[in-house]
Amino acid sequence: MQAAKLIKQVPPEYPALARQARLQGVVLFQVTVGRDGRIAQMELIRGHPLLVPAAREALAQWVYKPTLLNGMPAEIVTEVEVPFRLSE
Repeated sequence: MQAAKLIKQVPPEYPALARQARLQGVVLFQVTVGRDGRIAQMELIRGHPLLVPAAREALAQWVYKPTLLNGMPAEIVTEVEVPFRLSE
């Protein structure tokens, strides 16, 4: 549901070593989206160590439409996947 509120998604920069190794996958975080729609906190759930730093850097730039609770912006906690896929 939170993905529908995503208004700015910065794709991760593929790490060179991961690209050379043909490494693909998903990095999963639990995030707190602040009242302003920006990522206030992120905690790694799983992901390949070569992909995590790039995923974290990209995710820090994502922005969501603020979630309203009783008409007021509220923080929410959700899980977010940052995918890494090599083009053929």
